[in-house]
Order: sequence, then structure tokens, then C-alpha cells
Amino acid sequence: MSSALDAVTVGRRSELTKAARALLRRPVLRAHGAESELVVLVRRHASELRTWFDRNTGWRLHVDSEVARLVKTVPDTGDATHPARDPRSRVPFSRRRYVLTCLALAVLERADAQITLGRLAEQIVLAAADPDLAAAGVTFALERREERTDLVSVVRLLLDLGVLSRVAGDEDSFVRDEGDALYDVERRVLAALLASPRGPSTISAAGHDERLAALTEELPATTDDLRNQQIRHRLTRKLLDEPVLYYADLDEAELAYLTSQRSAITSRISELTGLVPEVRAEGIAMVDPQDDLTDVRMPETGTEGHATLLLAEHLAGSDGPLPLTALHAHVRAQAAAHATYWRRDATAPGAEIELTEKALGRLEALRLVRRAGNEVHALPALARYAVGEAQIQESRG
Repeated sequence: MSSALDAVTVGRRSELTKAARALLRRPVLRAHGAESELVVLVRRHASELRTWFDRNTGWRLHVDSEVARLVKTVPDTGDATHPARDPRSRVPFSRRRYVLTCLALAVLERADAQITLGRLAEQIVLAAADPDLAAAGVTFALERREERTDLVSVVRLLLDLGVLSRVAGDEDSFVRDEGDALYDVERRVLAALLASPRGPSTISAAGHDERLAALTEELPATTDDLRNQQIRHRLTRKLLDEPVLYYADLDEAELAYLTSQRSAITSRISELTGLVPEVRAEGIAMVDPQDDLTDVRMPETGTEGHATLLLAEHLAGSDGPLPLTALHAHVRAQAAAHATYWRRDATAPGAEIELTEKALGRLEALRLVRRAGNEVHALPALARYAVGEAQIQESRG
């Protein structure tokens, strides 16, 4: 009987971990399609998950018949290292694509149960005519192929999130101005998408930075218990969302709390998610043995992955910050040295600039480097990519 109970407990714990990891990997899970089995697990363990996320992160978990939504709030709204991307091309969203995403969501909120891509485009064009957008330098008239491509990237993102479901047609024909596409509007997913402590319509601030700060600010703590709770939430969010938490980035109260509660915080995260804490003198990284809770991997295959690894090694071995020009020269030399294995255009004039930018973008996203103007500074966690001198030990005996 004891063995059977132990097996049930282990199985339940495994399901809970799988459900939690699914929510951290994709905070919006649809009850139909490829994610249906995961939503079943989330529903089964909704009470435990809701309690854990509320106590440790302050994130709200919404579960209904159509969607499971972990309403996350990012630890830093100024972090641009993890942009939205076109699900097909993986190209990062531009400013205009972000604006089009917001306009598309506003249009879909008022749309019927089904909508065509052409109709969505017409409504977005009307919404984009707002004088405030024009004053901000954002225009969208759907007169160029580039604009159609931007809109299709937004639609692909909404399809990936589950806000839209394709019924007929395809987006490529729309880009070529040869056809259209029809979608179902998934109301439950759309309604659960907004992640902010307060509604945007309640904010009266004028400037973008001020509006963003007001949209994400928390109520001030009035007691010591509430202050400690907010600190625990911020630290746990960072450990779950960021590749590395550096002690130098914490304020005095956060550092004091983490120093006394580090073991408790990391143990709770490990118990729920399976992440393993790696504690160093400079900070903490929650390492994922399964390597599927990140959108940026390193090392990675291909030319860009190899270039990133070689650039990391070069920066880790430097005595201080390096200028971009020196990094361009290093990548250019590496492209020549590895011409047999890298893609053919890697040795073309100027190719080193793009390769360097992509490599640095990956290293920044992983919190391994920091840019300051035209200089790149290695952060402590990059030391793991340093190459030391080989040491040969003599055998005895």
C-alpha cells in the first residue's frame, strides 16, 4: 500500500511540474489543438498552481474551458533583448509591427466571430489614421508590399498565440495581393491576453514611459509583511524569467532578503519546476536540465551559433571592454578561418557586422554581456566560456 501511495505521489508531482513548465514556456495555452493535453494537466492541478504562483510571484492564473493563461508581469519593462518575433521567419518585431499588433487586438475586440485578413487590414488602416500615431511617426496605409508583410507577421503571431484560428486561405497570397484568408476570432483567448495590474483606459499619463510605468506599477506596501512579499515576488520572477540574477543589480533591501532567504526561494522553484540553482559569487542562475524553458539557446548549431560561441570565448578572455570595431575584426578573421564550415556569404564584405550584431543580441539576451555605446562589457557569467590553459597531470604508479 505504501509503495502504491508513493507512486501516486510521484506521478502527481510529475504532472504538477509538467503543467508548471508548460505555463512558463507558453503562458497562453489553448484547450484545443496541440496544447490540449497540457491544458488538461493545468486544470487538474489549477488550485496548487494558482496558490504557488500567487504566493511566490504575484502572477495570476486564469483557467477556463477554452484557455489556460498565466498572467505574467516582466521584471524589467525596459529590457528589449527578448522581442516578439515572426513565428515563421524569426525576424524581431519592429516598432510598427508592435503598433499594428495593438491595433489588431483593438479591432478584433469589436469584430464579429469571423474576420477576413482583408477586413482586418481595412480596420487597422482606419485606426492607424489617428493623428497621435502620425505625430509619433507611425503610418500604415497598406500601399506597399512591406506593409502587407508587417501585417502578416502580426497575424502569424496572433495565430501562434491562439487569438485567431485559420479557417481558409493563406497569408502569403495576401502579401502578393492575390487572395485573402478567413479566421475565427477566439474570444476567450483574446479576453485573457492583456497582462497588467490595471486597465490601460484608467491611465491618464501622457508620455510613453510614464504610461508604461503607470500600467505596470504595483500598489505601495504599507506593512513589513507586504514589503517582504513584494521583494519575494520580484526575486522569484527574475529567477524564473531571467537567465542570470546578478547581486549587483539588486537594491539593498532585495539583496538583504535574498541573502537570508536564498535557499528557501531556490528550493521552492526547484521543487515546482525542476530547475537547478547554480549559485556563484556574483549571482544565481536557475539551470534547466531539459533545456526547453528558454527562447535563446547557447551553444547553438549553424554559422550564427558558432560565431556566437567564438565571440563569447573572445570576450571572456579579454581584460576589459572591447570596441565593436575590434569584435567585427575578430568575427571577420573567424569567418575566414572557418570558411569551409560556415555558410558561403559569411566571408562577404560587411557580413561580419551582421554576424556580430546577432551574436551580441544572443549574448545580451542571456545576460552574458552588456553594451555601453560602442563598447561591449563581459558580465561575470560569461566566464564559463573562457578557455583556460591545458594542464597535463602526470600519472603516478
